[in-house]
Amino acid sequence: MYVCSCFGITEKQVKEHAEAGACTPRQIASVSKAGTDCGSCVRRIQGLLGRGACPRRELLENGSSAAVLAADPTSGTRPALDEAA
Repeated sequence: MYVCSCFGITEKQVKEHAEAGACTPRQIASVSKAGTDCGSCVRRIQGLLGRGACPRRELLENGSSAAVLAADPTSGTRPALDEAA
């Protein structure tokens, strides 16, 4: 089922990105553009992500912030959504 009609992103794709480490709608947007046009899918994406464990968050809590920040494309000085514009 489509989550983002604007960019044709499915639930399966959102879940795959989440399994790869995207923990927030903004991180999903940076890898798929979902939620960056009309924005009507952002709540649905948040619902799919839920409040479960986040690999990046767990690494930060365990003191591995350098590895997380190096692997996180959204950790730069500019938000990832600005880069797509």
